[in-house]
Amino acid sequence: MTATTASATRLSHFGSVLDLDRAQRIQRIKALLKKEDAVLVAHYYTDADLQALAEETGGYVSDSLDMARFGHTHKAQTLVVAGVRFMGETAKILNPEKRVLMPTLDATCSLDEGCPNDQFSAFCDAHPDRTVVVYANTSAAVKARADWVVTSSIALRLVRHLKSRGEKILWAPDRHLGDYVRRESGADMLLWQASCIVHDEFRAQALVELKRQHPEADVLVHPESPASVIAEADMVGSTSAMIEAARTRPAKSFIVATDNGILYKMRQAAPHKEFIEAPTGGHGATCKSCAHCPWMAMNTLANLEETLLKGHNEIHIEEPIRVRALRPVERMLNFAASEKTAVLGLGNA
Repeated sequence: MTATTASATRLSHFGSVLDLDRAQRIQRIKALLKKEDAVLVAHYYTDADLQALAEETGGYVSDSLDMARFGHTHKAQTLVVAGVRFMGETAKILNPEKRVLMPTLDATCSLDEGCPNDQFSAFCDAHPDRTVVVYANTSAAVKARADWVVTSSIALRLVRHLKSRGEKILWAPDRHLGDYVRRESGADMLLWQASCIVHDEFRAQALVELKRQHPEADVLVHPESPASVIAEADMVGSTSAMIEAARTRPAKSFIVATDNGILYKMRQAAPHKEFIEAPTGGHGATCKSCAHCPWMAMNTLANLEETLLKGHNEIHIEEPIRVRALRPVERMLNFAASEKTAVLGLGNA
């Protein structure tokens, strides 16, 4: 046996051991979910193993708000939220009677971190004439200071509604999403200046070069991206909207400008289509595309199992903050429900 053959044999054996360990861990987690009367909800940007595990155990994979809503209607008394901390908080805001656990409490978000409650409250106090609209990617304390909470899927429609009522907007925290909504709606918006470290890295010039290499591909862009990147898009939308576009648009290939964790659901929705990661760098960059949230990547099968075993990493929110944060969240849910009813012809917008 040559040295090369021996090395390949050892690597193959090592890979087989890892696969067995992974499979055994997944089975242990499934048993723990049943034992703890728990359901797993995972964000689109988490590892594919976690998304698949949520689906296989009767859980759910979606955006942050839908994760919380699913938990609210599910009979399980424990919600395990695979994502970043504000997602666990949102689940707790809507489900105070349930135990909410996370694989890790260290998984934060640059938008949440970039909007400290004390500074944001002072900003709001300086502009009392404006309606405060905050993105879901914020802490419970920031949500408690807001008039409305929005997700990317409803932000533009809500701001257009507020504009029609003559309201001026104070928006936080994502400057790119805020700028996109302002340009599309024409609303008077004052923007907080934070950004997502993943979407902020997409580069328009490199995207143009990639489009030349794949002229048949549609470009799907999340509105947390810079305006120059959005300008190159065939479709701009939320994570759920991007997955739906991948499924329904006639194109056979797509360039995708969002966290690459979404590719698991895109490939599931459209298995015969090609998905190409949008570039997060151009000439001289250390990687052509490395669009993956480092905090989302902190969610693993290992720390999920440990959380279920030990009951660690439980989300707690002071009740006065939770109650104040619930109001703008419910306001958004009611707005979304009324819009859906109007579209179906069952009521008025």
